[in-house]
Amino acid sequence: MVIGVCQVELHFPEGHSLKAKRQILSSLKSKLGRDFNLSVAEVGDHDLWQRAILGMACVANETRHVNRVLDQALNAIRSNPNLELLESRIELL
Repeated sequence: MVIGVCQVELHFPEGHSLKAKRQILSSLKSKLGRDFNLSVAEVGDHDLWQRAILGMACVANETRHVNRVLDQALNAIRSNPNLELLESRIELL
């Protein structure tokens, strides 16, 4: 069993309220969970309007599959026009 975890730091340049941030994050978390079968949670910067830290997790039987899924999820995040991906870190357990 291989567990892949990924932490991403996000910036919302147009975020002017926590409500706007939550709407974008809710949509993003649903999309990542649905499209890539990931568990996704906001794990930091809860009270900041323009920043968020998300944690994503994937479990599979091959390292290659976990890496591919997490890379595709990062590409989906990068393609979202409502946010900027500042930093990402992947760890395999």
